[in-house]
Amino acid sequence: MTSKNMGICPVETSRRSVTGGLLLTIALLFLTTEILPGQDRATAEAATQGLSRQEGFVDVFWNDADGRVLIEFDDGAGPFLYHTALAGGLGSNDVGLDRGLLGATKLVRFRRIGQRVLMFEENTRYRATSDNEYERVAVEDAFARSVVHGFDLVGRTGSRLVIDATSFIVRDAMGIARQLKQSGQGDFALDNDRSAVNPDVIRAFPRNVELEAWLTFTSTDPGGYVAQVATDPYAVTLRLRHSLIALPDEGYAPRRFDPRAGYYGITFVDYSTSISTEKEQRFIARHRLRLEHDRVVEPIIFYLDRGVPEPIRSALLDGARWWTEAFEAAGLPDAYRVEMLPEGADALDIRYNVIQWVHRATRGWSWGDTVLDPRTGEILKGYVALGSLRVRQDYLLAQSLLGSTAPDPNDPTLEPALARIRQLAAHEVGHALGLVHNFAASVSDRASVMDYPAPLVRLDQSGSFSHDNAYAVGIGEWDKYAIRYGYTPFPTAADEEEGLTGIVRDRREAGLQFISDTDARPVGGAHPEAHLWDNGPDILEALEGEMALRRAGLERFGPERLQEGRPLATLEDVLVPLYLRHRYQLEAAAKLVGGVWYEYELVGEPSTPVGSVDGDMQRRAVKGLLDALAPAELRIPEWVRRVLPPRPPGYPPTRELFQGDTGLTFDAFAPAAAVAHFVFGLLLDPTRATRLTYQKVDDPRLPGLDEVLREVRDSVFPGGGTGDSAYDRSICRIVQDAWTSALIELAGKDLSVDAAAILDAELTSLSALLSEASAAEPIVLAHRSRLAARIDRFLLRSFEERSEPDAADLPPGSPIGTDWD
Repeated sequence: MTSKNMGICPVETSRRSVTGGLLLTIALLFLTTEILPGQDRATAEAATQGLSRQEGFVDVFWNDADGRVLIEFDDGAGPFLYHTALAGGLGSNDVGLDRGLLGATKLVRFRRIGQRVLMFEENTRYRATSDNEYERVAVEDAFARSVVHGFDLVGRTGSRLVIDATSFIVRDAMGIARQLKQSGQGDFALDNDRSAVNPDVIRAFPRNVELEAWLTFTSTDPGGYVAQVATDPYAVTLRLRHSLIALPDEGYAPRRFDPRAGYYGITFVDYSTSISTEKEQRFIARHRLRLEHDRVVEPIIFYLDRGVPEPIRSALLDGARWWTEAFEAAGLPDAYRVEMLPEGADALDIRYNVIQWVHRATRGWSWGDTVLDPRTGEILKGYVALGSLRVRQDYLLAQSLLGSTAPDPNDPTLEPALARIRQLAAHEVGHALGLVHNFAASVSDRASVMDYPAPLVRLDQSGSFSHDNAYAVGIGEWDKYAIRYGYTPFPTAADEEEGLTGIVRDRREAGLQFISDTDARPVGGAHPEAHLWDNGPDILEALEGEMALRRAGLERFGPERLQEGRPLATLEDVLVPLYLRHRYQLEAAAKLVGGVWYEYELVGEPSTPVGSVDGDMQRRAVKGLLDALAPAELRIPEWVRRVLPPRPPGYPPTRELFQGDTGLTFDAFAPAAAVAHFVFGLLLDPTRATRLTYQKVDDPRLPGLDEVLREVRDSVFPGGGTGDSAYDRSICRIVQDAWTSALIELAGKDLSVDAAAILDAELTSLSALLSEASAAEPIVLAHRSRLAARIDRFLLRSFEERSEPDAADLPPGSPIGTDWD
């Protein structure tokens, strides 16, 4: 019994007896957990007496006897920020619960209601910024807020309140169970008996408090991804971080968002704006720079995880430091630094911008993220997660052409991988500085690290593969304009408005384009110069170059691509990235078909008319895609087909390999099928089909959907699938099957009226062609009959019944799947 419990209720002690003493003891023990109606809580002093105390933004107390955390704060204190993150992750890229994963940042405040304290989350998406209190209240009352958590009030002295924060800390604050379910890993639930506060992370500082819990989630039927990584998939323990953050001090000026500047940020609706003013207000995300006499006195410092090994550590430091040049170009030479994380520092502490080295069981995306003040867009913390397996994939790309002499320190394959990891560090730090992707930078001599770079490899005069200029070195010219926009200080608001407009104008006059995410995606995207993993201004020339490089690599492919002592079967691991080397140039070429020129424009500024890609270029793109499906391009080298053995014990197949139909043996036809389905899936994207239909209406000189379909049919069905060998003829039939499947799949989707009619007409014509043709080989005749029957069955179905099984997928790409970092 402690003295804090004695202070809850005065006890009469004039009568001394054994019975009375026993009753007194029972009563006091009861009062440690229960408060009778009408009684007050203990004083703040009594509630925290004898507990370990840390003074900070709010004071934190640790009760080691019962594993509880208490928080003391002033009842009149204003709002603060609340942020969550995963301190210890699952280790599965597919589930996504990575070490360092950042949760939401909320604007919250405490409010005492009787013997309870509620944490309210303010709704920052809807506001009134006027000085009129009634306007502000009208908006606040119109949109729902949320109560994040309810706390027991365990002590009070005047305005000083002490609450029990244990249940707040030990809870699924990031929706971990929901994420596990959504990723197909089963129904998990938090097991409170196996969850607790982590006493090693109870830290209070003047501007932030860091608290952490071990959370154990249990399931009776865990999924395969969990089973792959967890010690016990039936009981998975993660570490969840809670950060309470004082609001930044005054002096930060939000900077207006411009869709041409290359920043992400915040958007909110301001109902106090005038009727003629846009109610949506937008600010960019950026760090604060504190200046005195025009010099930065508090630079932006990013700290590198001490767990990164050499030589990767030095490469990451080099790449992350490239941004120094951009800040210097903006007249801010002391604004940015990169250092090693100090010994003992906490990577999730809000006070550190961190580049963290994240391990997963399978390769996955790296990313740059931020903790933002939701009121202003000010970046309070930049956080970069670099997947440790990424550099190994980059090594594999180089190995497919150069081979490997590992563990030789002079291994020529290592430098291209390190060059890529330098660029990756700069790219992700760019996100943590507030920047979005610029996928149009590659057409301007690789003008931005915020693009996705493909390795630029050349065949030199001796016929060797040269990686000397595989990746750009240093920050790009576009990046310098972007940093100028976000971080250049201006003396007045009027100067800022004029200066920002001038920066955007200067960038445009320099010929530097900016096109970001959705516009550049291979499915749905339409811009002809904004692509992922491309090089140079001429997409079709780049495709031809990659095809030639791939062809040379396959001709020379052999066991020397592996280190000595490796199982011969693992040569397939190196074959896949070489065979699919052209996949991203194929995506870029497909975007020319039905492509549209445009830029992000503002009214009152010089504009570029929206227009379709030139008809000849679109037709050349279709031809380039079809050329890539010729048997000569889809063949697997004969040496590989005859020598590659099944995988031995200890080296099971992975999803990084082609999916075959021959069991344990290597399926030499599966790669051709995967590429054919891939190319036709790009060409027959529903949005592209509709654009092709409409562009022909606007300009008869442009290819329409009907023309493209005829062009493919004439190329794919040259009298029944001929070739130089039985292997080539079989590849022709695989391509024909893939085209038929793609047509049926597209025709079963919701299309424009004209596009749907054209698709049905093409299927009808193709069925007639297949039915009328004759063939010398029985397999060819059977193949044609099968395709015609499939088409006829589809056309006889009602629209609602039209569906096809999923087509074969390519092995994962950049770095896995079809998502992005």
